[in-house]
Amino acid sequence: MTEGILPASIIVVSYNKRPYTELCVTSMLEGNPRPAQIVVVDNGSEDGTVELLEGKFAGQAEEAGVDFRLIRNASNVGACTARNQGIEVVTGEHIGFMDNDVAVRSRGWLGVLAGVLEEEPSHGIVGPKLLFPFEPWNIQHAGAAISTAGRVKYLGRGDPSDAPEHGTRRELQCLISACWLMKAEVPAQIGGLDEVFNPAQFEDFDFCYRAREAGWTVLYDPAAEMYHYESVTTDGSPDVNYKYITIRNGMEFKRRWRHMFAHEHGPPDSECRWQQLETRPIEETGIPPIID
Repeated sequence: MTEGILPASIIVVSYNKRPYTELCVTSMLEGNPRPAQIVVVDNGSEDGTVELLEGKFAGQAEEAGVDFRLIRNASNVGACTARNQGIEVVTGEHIGFMDNDVAVRSRGWLGVLAGVLEEEPSHGIVGPKLLFPFEPWNIQHAGAAISTAGRVKYLGRGDPSDAPEHGTRRELQCLISACWLMKAEVPAQIGGLDEVFNPAQFEDFDFCYRAREAGWTVLYDPAAEMYHYESVTTDGSPDVNYKYITIRNGMEFKRRWRHMFAHEHGPPDSECRWQQLETRPIEETGIPPIID
């Protein structure tokens, strides 16, 4: 294995939004260690994303010693299907999901998350602390919790990045899949994302609960920090009614997993209201810094 490379494969789904995809994939090349493989599944981009990936980025990946593979779909097949296509071709001991609006903040993020997985045989999935990509770098996501009624609390949302209650590793009910790393054995055992949740919403919570039901542990480790522009991956799809899909998929998640979350002593429903916070596009933030 090349020095500075970990046997991990990161799957990114792209659908237009070229500047975000470029920042996402190139930032991974600046990490230390870097993933051995990056797989981008493109869902019919028409804004030059494919040309960027096949040209400039392919050369950058080769120079960095990273195996790059591009899977091209003629249309938007949905995030669940696209990620499952990626799972079918990856070669790493660990498999990561990364939305194309996520970028590296902690240079050593991959080593931190891989280290968590390798500590215990039961450690199956681990996620980083996600921060908004502009000062003061407040928390966007520090894991998720499910109330006994099946409502979602996005832990840490809007809190300062150094809030002590989000500064230690912990076991979780579930994570959002904007960025996580998992052992390859997890999807090998339980299968990929359930495509009934296409194009997106609740597929990641469902996957975490399936993994936990199979005996795997889901964790959050704040020692790894990443930037998340939030909703860029699903934004700009006028053919998709995300409000309807969120309600539909949320009902399916509750139907499937009520037998678990109803007895998990999750947060009260009063703490599970979505907070609409300020977001800024990459044109305003520029390229956020990578820290050592």
